[in-house]
Amino acid sequence: MRPAFLMVRDRRIAREILYQDRVEAGRVLAKELRKNRRNLAPNVLVLGLPRGGVPVAYEVARALDAPLDVCVVRKIGAPMEPEFAIGAVAEDGVEVVDRDTVRWLGIAEEQLEALVETGKAEVEERVIRFRHGAPKDVRGMTVILVDDGVATGATARAALLTLRARGAGRLVLAVPVGASETLQELASEADEIVCPQPRDVFMAVGLWYDDFSETTDEDVMVLLQRAENDYAASHAEAERDTIRDREARDAFARGVPVQSQQVAVPIDREVRIPLGDAELEGRLTIPPGATGLVLFAHGSGSGRHSSRNRFVAGEIQRSGLGTLLFDLLTPGEAELDEATESLRFDIDLLAERLLVATDWAGNMPETMLLSLGYFGASTGAAAALEASVRRPGVVRAIVSRGGRPDLAGPVLADVAAPTLLLVGSADTDVLELNQRALNELGCEKAMHVVTGATHLFEQPGALEEVARSAVQWFKQHLGRGRLRAGARA
Repeated sequence: MRPAFLMVRDRRIAREILYQDRVEAGRVLAKELRKNRRNLAPNVLVLGLPRGGVPVAYEVARALDAPLDVCVVRKIGAPMEPEFAIGAVAEDGVEVVDRDTVRWLGIAEEQLEALVETGKAEVEERVIRFRHGAPKDVRGMTVILVDDGVATGATARAALLTLRARGAGRLVLAVPVGASETLQELASEADEIVCPQPRDVFMAVGLWYDDFSETTDEDVMVLLQRAENDYAASHAEAERDTIRDREARDAFARGVPVQSQQVAVPIDREVRIPLGDAELEGRLTIPPGATGLVLFAHGSGSGRHSSRNRFVAGEIQRSGLGTLLFDLLTPGEAELDEATESLRFDIDLLAERLLVATDWAGNMPETMLLSLGYFGASTGAAAALEASVRRPGVVRAIVSRGGRPDLAGPVLADVAAPTLLLVGSADTDVLELNQRALNELGCEKAMHVVTGATHLFEQPGALEEVARSAVQWFKQHLGRGRLRAGARA
C-alpha cells in the first residue's frame, strides 16, 4: 500500500493507494481467485462490468484461461449528483432501485421513470457496441463477475440478478476493493464473494487506485477481441495436441516407426517469438533424431544467456533432446526489472510468457511434433508449474532447479506433468519450501537433494549432478515423442 493525499475543501487528507492501476488490480484478484480450485474448472466464464471492470476482468480471464464477455449494466445516478447511484439497470430489462434513497432525496416517480428508461436505452446501445450476437450461455456455468470495485453495489446487484435469471450455475462476485457493508449485503445474491481489500470506510472506488483513468469504449472492444484471440489460441493448441496424439496412436497401430516423429536434421539458430508488438529473443537447438523439446524458464534477474542454464541445456542436447533458451522479458522489461526488481516475482506474467513460447513451438514445423518439457530455475520453476496447468496435456515433464514452487501454491494440486525438484542440501530455506511443495503436488513427483550444494550449485560437480538428473527425467518422459501419450490412450 502506498500513501497519497486527497484534497477536500482545501484540506489534505491521507489515503491509501492499494493498486497502481486496473491491470495490477486484476492480477492480484486473479491470484486470489486461483486459491479456489472450482474457479479453475473448464466451465468457468468471466464477465466484466463495462467499462472500468473490463481491464480487471481481462487479467482474471487470462490467468484462469477462461473466456471473457461483458454483462452490460448502467448506473442510475441521482439527478443532482449523477455519480451517486440510486439504482441500476442491466440487460434483459433488470432494474434495481434504492427506494429509501429515492424517497430521502425527494425524487418524483416520473423523474425516476425517465432516468430508468434512459439507462435502459444506454444498456441496449452498449450491448450492440460491445457484443456481436447473443451473450454467452451461462446455464450451469461458474460465472465470475468482475468490476474494478464496489461502492453502493447497485450495478453489481443488477448484474447478479440478470445472471441468476439466465441460469448461472455458480455466481462469484470478484472485485479488487469494496465497501465491507455493501459486500455483506451482496452475499445474498452471489454464491461467493472474492475481495482482497474490503474496507469499512469507503468513499469512492477510484480513491484506492493511483491511476484510475477512464476506460473508453474502444478500450473495452480491444480487450474483448484480445481475450477472444488468446482463448482461441490456447485451446487450438490443446486441440492440435489431441489430434497429433491420435495420429501418432494410429501410426503406431499401423506399424509406422517412431522415427517418423523425429527431427531429421540438426537445428541451431536464434529465434524471435512474437509477443504482440514486441518479441522474445531465444535460441532453438535440436539435435538429429530428437523426440522432445525442453523450454527453459530462467530465474530471478536472469535470461537466456544464463551460464548454468546453458550448461544444462548442452547436456540435454547431447542426450538427444532439443532445447529452447529464451528471455521471458522484453529488453525494456528486463531493464525495468534490473532497476526495480518489479517483474521477476510476477509469476502470472512469467507463466504467460512461457505459454507464448509453448504455443509458438506448437505451431513451428520444426517443433510441432516434439513432446514438450519445462526446465525452470528459481521463480521460473513456479512459472513452469503454473503454465503447465493452463495447458493440460501439452507439457509432459517439468524439472525445477533451485526453484520456488511454493510461489505457484494455489495450483500445485492441479499440476499433472511429472515433476522433479532439484535442490541443494545447503540451500536450507529453499529446501524446506520445496519439501512443502512436494507434499502438495498431485502428480508423479520426485525430489533429488544435491549434497553440499548451495542455491546456485556452484560447488564442484553440483551442476553436473543437476544436469544428469534432469536428462534422466526428461528422457524418461519425453523420449518417445508425442507417440508416448497417444500410445497410452
